[in-house]
Amino acid sequence: MRARPIRLANTGGARTPKPQSEEAALQQEIDAQVFRDPVLITSRRQPRLGWAKAARQMRERGDDRLLDQPTATRFDDEAWRWR
Repeated sequence: MRARPIRLANTGGARTPKPQSEEAALQQEIDAQVFRDPVLITSRRQPRLGWAKAARQMRERGDDRLLDQPTATRFDDEAWRWR
């Protein structure tokens, strides 16, 4: 894809065609990394977005239980002390 630089007040910018912006999942915020020559523009990712809601739903369904019974270790038996 080619784009022409544009002037925006005291800054510069580039317009991207809508199909490329949608394909790259560019949203309101982006990350831009400048290497010597290329500029890498990526969508601002929030990998943990929605985790709290998913954890609440798991708790409500009872899906947040351990799959296996906990097993005591030698540390638990010999060294662990409640204070």
